[in-house]
Amino acid sequence: PSVFYQKMKADYYRYLAEFATGEAKEEHAERANKSYKKASEAALGLAPTHPIRLGLALNYSVFLYEVQAKQEEACTLAKQAFDNAIAELDTLDEESYKDSTLIMQLLRDNLTLWTSDDAEQ
Repeated sequence: PSVFYQKMKADYYRYLAEFATGEAKEEHAERANKSYKKASEAALGLAPTHPIRLGLALNYSVFLYEVQAKQEEACTLAKQAFDNAIAELDTLDEESYKDSTLIMQLLRDNLTLWTSDDAEQ
């Protein structure tokens, strides 16, 4: 449960950072980053295919890309989460299969978009 709540907290600060300006934006972004890091550490106890772990990687990578302008770090995080999940796809139970594969698709879509953005610049 702590992964889920840390992720929610991080998402909340991320949304605040997206709409804030100046010092407030920096403050919210810092809090979001700390919460995403805490959640990521706790998520190591979950399977790479777990929907919460994948959702965390998705949201954290979007935060890195859009709020912090750390494109390379965002791509690395998203690719690592996707690759780790692919490697254990056969261990997925039926219950979380749909959720996990949907999030994996979103990770891949972002990677495709982000790497094509880089190629155009």
